[in-house]
Amino acid sequence: MSIPNLHRRILGRRSVRTRIALACAGLFLVTGGILVAATYTIVARSLSNVALTDTESKVAPSIVGHVGAAGVQKFCKSGLQAGKIVGSLAAQCKKVFASAAGFGASYARGRDLHELLLWSLVGLGVATVVAGFLGWAIGWRILLPLQKVTGAARRASQEHLDERIRLGGPQDELKDLADTFDDMLNRLDLAFASQRRFVANASHELRTPLTSMRTLIDVALAKPARNTEQLEAVVRQVREAVDQSEAIIDGLLTLARSDRGLTSREPLDLEAAAQDAIDQSGAEARASDILIEADLSAAPTLGDRVLVERLAANLVDNAVRYNVPAGWVQVETGIDDGQSFLSVTNSGPVVPEAKLASLFEPFTRLDERVNDGHGVGLGLSIVASVVATHRGQLDAEALPGGGLKIAVRFPTEEWRQPEDQPAGGPERAALRS
Repeated sequence: MSIPNLHRRILGRRSVRTRIALACAGLFLVTGGILVAATYTIVARSLSNVALTDTESKVAPSIVGHVGAAGVQKFCKSGLQAGKIVGSLAAQCKKVFASAAGFGASYARGRDLHELLLWSLVGLGVATVVAGFLGWAIGWRILLPLQKVTGAARRASQEHLDERIRLGGPQDELKDLADTFDDMLNRLDLAFASQRRFVANASHELRTPLTSMRTLIDVALAKPARNTEQLEAVVRQVREAVDQSEAIIDGLLTLARSDRGLTSREPLDLEAAAQDAIDQSGAEARASDILIEADLSAAPTLGDRVLVERLAANLVDNAVRYNVPAGWVQVETGIDDGQSFLSVTNSGPVVPEAKLASLFEPFTRLDERVNDGHGVGLGLSIVASVVATHRGQLDAEALPGGGLKIAVRFPTEEWRQPEDQPAGGPERAALRS
């Protein structure tokens, strides 16, 4: 039988408290057994040395065979007292007495060792039972924090995530467990709060274009006389609302895809992604008289090509949209400190430091949450999600004179172009920016 099977057969489905009691009793039994064996061995060797010293010669005299040991002892005793035994016979009688003393010492040694072993085993058994009882009693005290964790876990739910253990005492493993559980509840509370806020914001953002379309259609239908120009104007406005809804849905799908994590990785270059993003935003930048400066170098990495391209497009698009007339945008890529980076810096309105982190939350804008026509409010939140999915690093800095500097860093992965793959690489999927 293997050790795991033996372990399951012995412990079965017993509670942790019972296992602690059995472990304490078992450890004490093993340790005490070793101590008893060591003590018994030391005492046995000590008594054996004394016996050998007292009986250095156990050579039986020739007369033992004729009258027996008891008769020899009586004969020698009476003879020596009467002075009748002299010479060699007296020497043999002395050997008989020495042998008898050795036999007596050996008998006493055996009896003492037997009693030592017996009482040691009895004491070991009693102490083992006491150790198991103490282990059972102490186990309750040790497992008390775990009972608090279990109770908090049972009471915690989506509606009651404010439950905390707040375990006191020394900074040991159980307190670390309780603190970790409290931290997990904190993260869950924040996640559920963020999810509820996200759903509310998404509902609001989607309701706005739908309400606009319904109003436009109702107003157009309410007019008794409708000409072609009026209908075309309504259709154009409805089309704009549909585009806005499509952009919101597309952003939500991209955010959901990024939050799912990476299912595959492929070689890509941040330089190419940044160049494509600059080309896509070029027309809007020229319309607003915004100058885009590019300093692009190779920045290879591994990841999801579609998500990384969307990240670069959102960074450049955000820098162009939330800028000032005749402003500027600077885009840089390359390798720094062993990491591939993409940095986008732009002029624009002053961003308070207190609101900088909130810009990376879904549907959060600098001034108001309501859509202001510049975008759907998901650009930077998608950037943060893509960076987290790729285990990268996101740094944002508000410039003193206005504007932002956002830099993303990814682990640098050197790769070679496969011989059977065209230089352009795999076909790229296009997403709306």
